[in-house]
Amino acid sequence: MNKYHSLFASVLLAMMLVSCGSQPEKTPKPHMYPRVIFPQKHYVSFDQAKCNMTFEYPDYMAFEQDTNFFEEKPLDPCWFDLEAKGLMASLHFSYYPIQNRARFDELVTDVFKLVGEHNIKANYRNEQIIDNPDQNVHGLYFEIEGAVASPLQFYLSDSTRNFVRASLYFNSKVNADSTKIVYDFIKQDVDRMIETWKWTNQ
Repeated sequence: MNKYHSLFASVLLAMMLVSCGSQPEKTPKPHMYPRVIFPQKHYVSFDQAKCNMTFEYPDYMAFEQDTNFFEEKPLDPCWFDLEAKGLMASLHFSYYPIQNRARFDELVTDVFKLVGEHNIKANYRNEQIIDNPDQNVHGLYFEIEGAVASPLQFYLSDSTRNFVRASLYFNSKVNADSTKIVYDFIKQDVDRMIETWKWTNQ
């Protein structure tokens, strides 16, 4: 190799090194979630003639009567949703009258079956007893972690006449990371509903 070829090779190598060094390193950008605008909380009393209960709930949730259940009428007129449309979430409530102890046991068994359907995708499940003897309100509260359709469920009953089951759903693809702040926000209001729950046919 003559001196010209050697010089050309050296210059070419230097240009390649400078070119490589000038390229910024590409690092993956962190995944961003849409900003959530949380509404102000003003509590109102739930008062529906078709339902045998009352409780406080936030007015950013809209009451919607459930008129269709798998293309049939709901089993009771007191089936409804509380829709938090701005947060892409809803609480579904199903009411069942109790005729006897066997019916109560059957309804409790159904709750555990429905909660158990989430076990495949659940990472963890927490159960908490609900007990308000002053208002004769008793039940169980389920928190289910993971990519599940309904991360929060509960049932309330007086064990003799009334039984209500409720489930929280997000109206979008389930992602526990992106929905956590909304879940925490709504959970406070679900807790308030349970704390203020009263039967109106006692």
